[in-house]
Amino acid sequence: MFMLKSLFGKIWSDQNNVELIQIPKGSLYRVQTRNGQETRVCLFVNALATIRRTSTPRNYELVVSRADITETEHADDIDALDDERSFLIDEALGFRTSTRGADPTFLWHDLQKDEYELLEFVMDAQHSNAVTRSVFEVTFLQCAWERKSGRSHEEATDEDLEKIKYRSSEAASAAAPAQPTSEPAPVPVSVPTSGKATRPQAPAADSLRTVTGTDEPTIVLTATADLYLYDQASGLFMRQEKNVTAKVAEAGRFLYWMVVDGAEAPWLSQGVDSRMNMNFSLENLSAVWNYYDDQHHVFSWLLRFGEKAAYLAFQEQFSHLIWETLHEEKWGKASAVEQQYIEQAYEQDVAMTDEEGEAHPHTLLSPRHTSALSDDDDDADAVEAELDPMDEDDDEAYVESETQADDPPVAPDAGGEANSALAVGYKSDRAFVVRGDKIGVFKHTDDDRLEFATAINRISTPNGKSFEPKRVMLHDQDTAMVLMDPSNKHALYRMDLEYGKVVEEWKVHEDVPVTNFLPSSKYAQMSAEKTFIGTSRNGIFRIDPRLAGEKLVDSQFKQYASKNDFSAAATDEKGRLAVASNKGDLRLFDQIGKNAKTALPALGDPILGVDVSSDGRWVIATCRTYLLLIDTLIQDGRYQGNLGFDRSFPADARPLPRRLQLRPHHVAYMESEVHFTPAHFNTGSDSETSIVTSTGNYVVSWSFDAVKKGNPYAYVLKRYAGTVVRDDYTYGSDQSIVVAFENDVQLAKRAQLRKPTRASLAPGSTQPRSSAGRVRRLTHA
Repeated sequence: MFMLKSLFGKIWSDQNNVELIQIPKGSLYRVQTRNGQETRVCLFVNALATIRRTSTPRNYELVVSRADITETEHADDIDALDDERSFLIDEALGFRTSTRGADPTFLWHDLQKDEYELLEFVMDAQHSNAVTRSVFEVTFLQCAWERKSGRSHEEATDEDLEKIKYRSSEAASAAAPAQPTSEPAPVPVSVPTSGKATRPQAPAADSLRTVTGTDEPTIVLTATADLYLYDQASGLFMRQEKNVTAKVAEAGRFLYWMVVDGAEAPWLSQGVDSRMNMNFSLENLSAVWNYYDDQHHVFSWLLRFGEKAAYLAFQEQFSHLIWETLHEEKWGKASAVEQQYIEQAYEQDVAMTDEEGEAHPHTLLSPRHTSALSDDDDDADAVEAELDPMDEDDDEAYVESETQADDPPVAPDAGGEANSALAVGYKSDRAFVVRGDKIGVFKHTDDDRLEFATAINRISTPNGKSFEPKRVMLHDQDTAMVLMDPSNKHALYRMDLEYGKVVEEWKVHEDVPVTNFLPSSKYAQMSAEKTFIGTSRNGIFRIDPRLAGEKLVDSQFKQYASKNDFSAAATDEKGRLAVASNKGDLRLFDQIGKNAKTALPALGDPILGVDVSSDGRWVIATCRTYLLLIDTLIQDGRYQGNLGFDRSFPADARPLPRRLQLRPHHVAYMESEVHFTPAHFNTGSDSETSIVTSTGNYVVSWSFDAVKKGNPYAYVLKRYAGTVVRDDYTYGSDQSIVVAFENDVQLAKRAQLRKPTRASLAPGSTQPRSSAGRVRRLTHA
């Protein structure tokens, strides 16, 4: 189940992504069987099947949509006139796999019809392989289990899912099961305390056959390099073997699997996806990534190439495969401009500005050990790279500060609910934290701390209906707050913060659901500006609460025909707008209601958040495992000196995107996958100097100046006891950070964040635990 678990992590990871998984092509039939006679009616000739979230927690729906709205077949059938059929996912649907001749199918009951009627989705096997179909089925079962149990699918065991599978002797005899899938499994690795790994005794020739379930797997990438494993106890990358062979095989449609083979046996295998947190270093000719086992332990592996040409070939081809995995289409279908943009995003050794001063040296390996990597002596595998820098004095200072008492919890008890959203005032010194149907209000004290001020209880509409806000935004000089009720996407609500009560319902538009909203300019909430910006999945519009009736401004409404799936947006001080999507692309507008001046290609990962510097020069987009920093200044051509918000970039002079990532061996200390919260620049100063985000229990901040000069690893961090939900700077400071945890709110100081060291990284203790011991346990997984 290892490969499927990796895929499920990808499917469920983004809570803002409505669609969990999709079968892209098939046909929908109604099937009736009476007295042994079967009648089949085609409802949608060309359709797609999707498992989708609903606005109700733990409830999901199976949706079959017409892919071609021009279909006219069976127009006399009322069901065929619908463009979409949806079914609440429940055990009672009796969902199961089957076949129709040679074609794989899904069958389920239409609970709105009689007991003799089924719906059958016949899949096009060329567009969905056995692995995809298996993942779709298990995702359905996970959704059904959540609805039945009221608990997270992560708690469901294989036995739990097996129990809710459809069982019928008639179905078992009438429907042949789909072909079983071969599921790749990780190759276990054992590492003794010396840090030198030992491999299982298995023939190297069988490694990829075991993974892909075929005698002749299709190899799409092969490379030779030296293999290293990071050892936490020593803080070093230990060489495991010279001249291993890294192979990537095609394990399914746009599904790739990497195996590292030694001379005698394979070292490891894992699926290729963005969760690997792959880091490349041209300076060291190395690729470093993370490996996660079933017990949530994290390891850091390194391939070092002997020649620059070999390194560049691996980097280029690997970035293509990641792109194909995320986009589910071949690299060749990307335009030349897209290809150049995407490849540049993986080049991490380039300064972003031409300002005076040398680029900061940023290596994955400690400089004093770099030369040892090419040595042939027996000692070369003993010390290869350090967690940089390992300053013991800095460790001791950090330990001393960490032993001091943490700030006491300041959030009120809310009956087991968790904090979910944060809004930090610009005009006031208040911070607002959403917790269920309540809002906690905190004030900034004279001694530079946060203090609980009051709670706004039982948020409800003017009609008295209680709701839990999904999104909030301070408005009108911090005197009001705009709220979204997730069960009513066509309206927003205005809360008067002086009275702590929702006083108005703003109906936006009957046909346009609101998925996000934001100030009309970066600091609009400091003024009496009444209008603000809203987005739907495919549209961008202005909202004016002063309008009679619906509040959407028709003259400033841009609706896209394609499914853009907008996910996040931000404005600069002039109101120029950056809009990102779950597809990973980014659009820059000088004003809403018009076409984008610049459209930047998608790397493929969903963008979870976006922020823009005050002057519009810089955009920071947050993906799950990395931040994407983009300089919008046009460097060449007719519009040189303008910004991409105001003019279009020349086709041959696109901006250079830069990925900001955590070093994989730092992640190994954290013992959790990277999942960034939306990143922000500091606000209210003359210029932006730092960026803040968080992952798990860690607040992380990058030095913006160092990043611009070419150091993507110029970050400091701090570990906390609780999971960080959201964080943001206080207005006018690059030092004070409001941090909302699940059950607490604190004011952090950037000066208290530390360079990544063993003490600042390792959870629960300042003493590093040997990664060797953790890898050894893989043999028992």
